[in-house]
Amino acid sequence: MHTLELKDISVTASNKTLVEGASLTLRSGEVHILMGPNGSGKSSLLNVIMGHPKYELASGSVLLDGDDVTRLSTEGKAKAGLFLSLQHLPEIAGVSMTSFLHRAYKEIKGSTITPLDFYKMAEKMAKDAGLDSGFLKKYVNSGLSGGEKKQSEVLQLLVLQPKFAFLDEIDSGVDIDAMKHVYAGINMLKEKGIGFLLVTHYANVLEYIKPDMVHVMRNGKIVASGSDELIGRITKDGFERI
Repeated sequence: MHTLELKDISVTASNKTLVEGASLTLRSGEVHILMGPNGSGKSSLLNVIMGHPKYELASGSVLLDGDDVTRLSTEGKAKAGLFLSLQHLPEIAGVSMTSFLHRAYKEIKGSTITPLDFYKMAEKMAKDAGLDSGFLKKYVNSGLSGGEKKQSEVLQLLVLQPKFAFLDEIDSGVDIDAMKHVYAGINMLKEKGIGFLLVTHYANVLEYIKPDMVHVMRNGKIVASGSDELIGRITKDGFERI
C-alpha cells in the first residue's frame, strides 16, 4: 500500500499565485477527481508536483510513502513512481512509442529487457486492455487524433505501472468509443493498485468510473471534498455554490 500526500501546496508563476494551500491524501488503488472552473489552478497543481519549469512551488511538500520527494527532479519523481499525463501532449516525430517506452521502462524498472522481448510484452498488455497495439509502431503522439493520443497515454501507464498517476483532462477531445477504452484502462490499473488524481470537466465521468473522492478547486484553493455526490451538485448548481 502506497500513500501520496500533498501538504499545503502553493504555486506561483510570473509573480502570480495560482494555487494556495492545497492538501490531499491519495492511496493505492484510489481514484480522486479534481474539478473546478477554468483557471482555478487544477493543471498548475499537477504540473508543479512533477516539477514543470513554468511553475514555482512557493510552499508545501509532496510526500511519497512518507519520503519527501518535493525537490526531486522530474526524472527522479518518475523513477520514484509518479506519472503525469499533460493536458496538451507534445509530439515527438521520429521516435516510436516502442523506443520511447523501452528506454523509460529500463530506466524506471532497472531492467535489461531486450527490445524484442519488450515489444512482445507491451503488445500483449495493449491487447489485454483492448487497446490498439499499432500505437507501439507510431511516433509518440505524432499524427494522432485527440482520442488516439489519450489512448496512447493509457498504454504508457499500462507498461510503466507507476504508483500514482496524474491525468490532466485525459477525457478532453475524446469520442465515446475512445472514452470507453481510456476508462477501461484506468479501471484495470486501479484494480492493480495504481492511484489516480484525475482532472476533468465532464460530469458524465461517473458513467465510466467510481471515484473514491471528489475535490473542487476555485480561485486556487480546494474549497470542497467529498463523495461523487459533489458532481451532482456541480451539475445542478455550478461551481459558485459549492
